[in-house]
Amino acid sequence: MNIRLERRRPAFAPELYARAALAWTMICALLLVTNMDAIANLRFGHPDDIMRLQQVRDLLNGQNWFDLAQHRVDAAAGGVNFGWSRLADLPLAATIGFLSIFMSSAAAEAISVVVVPLLALGLAVLLAGRIAWRLVGEEAAGLTCLAMALSVPLISQMRPLSLGDYGWQVVLALAAMNGMMARNPKTGGWMTGIALALWLAISVEGLPVVLAICAIAVLRWLRDRRDHGWPVHVLASLASTSAVLFAVLNGADFSMNDCSRIAPAHLAAFALFAGCVWGLSRLEPLPRAALVTALASTGAGCAALFYFAAPVCGVGGLSGGTTTAAPFPFSGIGASLPVWQQSPMLAVQIVVPPLIALLATLQLAGKSAGWLRQWWQDYALLLIAALAVSLWTARAGAVAGALAAIPLGWQISQWIRNARNMRRPGKRVLALAGAALALLPAMPLTLLAIAMPAQASLGQMPKPAVSCDMKPLAAMLTGAQAGEILAPVDLGAHLLGYTAHSVIAAPQHQSAAQMRQVQAIFTGDPSAAREIVRARGTAYVALCPGHTEPALYAAAAPHGLMAQLLNGNAPAWLKPISPAGTGGIQIWKIALTPA
Repeated sequence: MNIRLERRRPAFAPELYARAALAWTMICALLLVTNMDAIANLRFGHPDDIMRLQQVRDLLNGQNWFDLAQHRVDAAAGGVNFGWSRLADLPLAATIGFLSIFMSSAAAEAISVVVVPLLALGLAVLLAGRIAWRLVGEEAAGLTCLAMALSVPLISQMRPLSLGDYGWQVVLALAAMNGMMARNPKTGGWMTGIALALWLAISVEGLPVVLAICAIAVLRWLRDRRDHGWPVHVLASLASTSAVLFAVLNGADFSMNDCSRIAPAHLAAFALFAGCVWGLSRLEPLPRAALVTALASTGAGCAALFYFAAPVCGVGGLSGGTTTAAPFPFSGIGASLPVWQQSPMLAVQIVVPPLIALLATLQLAGKSAGWLRQWWQDYALLLIAALAVSLWTARAGAVAGALAAIPLGWQISQWIRNARNMRRPGKRVLALAGAALALLPAMPLTLLAIAMPAQASLGQMPKPAVSCDMKPLAAMLTGAQAGEILAPVDLGAHLLGYTAHSVIAAPQHQSAAQMRQVQAIFTGDPSAAREIVRARGTAYVALCPGHTEPALYAAAAPHGLMAQLLNGNAPAWLKPISPAGTGGIQIWKIALTPA
C-alpha cells in the first residue's frame, strides 16, 4: 500500500481557480437552460423563496433592520415574526440595491434572484475544490468541483430562484473546514470559529454539525496535548463572534428567547465552554483522565445552563420546525421531515453518496500517515455527524452532500486512473460504467433533479396538475382596495409576493396558529366560515383549484367550504370577481353585509 504523506499545494493557485470556474460554469449553464421558463416568468418553486424576496423588499423599502415580522401576514394582529436572519438577506439586498442604480427595481430583482444563488454555488465549489486541491491532487480537485452537482439536496438549495439560507450554510460549512485545514491553530481556529458563528447567525439548525466541528477541535487536543490551541481558538472565536453578531442582528434585546435563532442562552453556553477550555489549557499538563472528566463536566454544565436559561427551547430549535404545525401538510414541509419519510429514490440520493464518501475517507485515512491520516479520521467523524443530521432533516443533506464531494472526487479520480491502466478498451469502458453505478446509484435522479424546473425542488408537495399564473392575479387586483385574503397556506406566500394585499397565513411554522385557522375555515361549514372572516374583516377568498392543498381540504371535508368552492357551489356571501372553470386562479369578494 502506498502511504500518502502531507504535501500541501499553495492555498490558491491559478489552476485551482480555472478548474473550479470550469466546473461552476458547466453546472450554471445546465441550471440556467433547464430553468429558463421559470426564470423568465419569475416562477418560484418554494414558498420560502418568495418569502425571502418579500423580506428583502420590505427591508429595502424602509422596514427596521431589527424588525423581522411580516406585517402582511395576519395584519390584524400586527403580523407574524418569522425570525429569519438579516444576515442571509444581505447578499440579495446588496445585489438588488446595487443593480437598482442602473435599472428598474423589477429588473434588478429579476437578475439578483438568479445571480445570488449561483454566486453562493460558485463559492461552495471553490471552497470544496480548495480542500481537494491541497490534500488529494489536481485531478481530484476538478472532479470534486463537479461532484458538488451530484447532490440533490445541495443543487435544490443553490439553483436559480432558490433564495433560502441553506446555500449560505453550505458555503460556511466548507469555509469552516478550510479553517480546520490550516497548520497554525490560532489562524485556523479563528477562521473556523468565525465561519461557525456566521453559520449559526443564519440558522441555528446548523448547531449539531457546528458542535461536531468543535468536538473535533477538542479531539485534536486529546490526541496531541500540544494541540490545545485548536479548541481554545475555535471556541473563543465562536463565542466572541456570536456575541458581536447577536448585537448586530438583535441590538440590545437580551430578553429575546426565539428558539429558531441564536439567543442569549446560546451565548452564555458558548462563553462558559470557551472560558473553561481556556482555563483547562492553562493547567496543562493534566492527567488524561482528569482532562477528559473536566471536559465532559464542562459540556454537561453548558447543556444544563442552556436548558435552565431557555427551557422552552428544548433542543434549541434543532428540529428546524419539523413538527407539522397544522393538520394538513404545506409545500416544503417534506424538506424538514426525516429521510425515511421521503420517496425511496430521494432517500437513496440523500444517504448513499455520503456513505460512499465515508468509505472513501476511511480509505484515504488508511493510505495516509502523520497529520494527513488524522485529518481524514476527523473528516470521517464529521461526515458521520452530517449524515446523521440529514437522516433526521432531509434538507440538511445539502451540507452532507457538499462535504461528501471531496472524498467522492478522489474516489472518482482513482477509478478513472485504474480504468486508464486497463489495456483492452472494452474492459476500460465497462470498468468506468461499473464505477459510476457503484458510486452513484441514484445518478439518474440527480440529473433529473437538475433538469427539472425550479418548482420541483426538494421537499415540495407533488406538482399540481394545473398551475396558476400569478401575474394575471396581480393585474386583476391592481387598483382594488387593499384587504386581507383568505387563501390556502401555500398560496399565501405568492399572494404576498405578487400583490399588495395581506393574507391570514403563510407556510412557516412560526405561523402555525394562523395556518390552523385557515385550514379550519376551509374544512368547516360555510356558514361558520362566513362568521369568522367577517369578524376578521377579510375582504377576499382566493385559490388555485389545480394545487394539491385545496384537494386535501376537500377530501377531508366533502361538505366543507373548500369542497363547495371546487365544485362550483360558492356560497351566496362570496361574489366572484374572476372567471371560474379556467383552471387558473379564482378569487371572490366577501360580502360584508349580512345575507
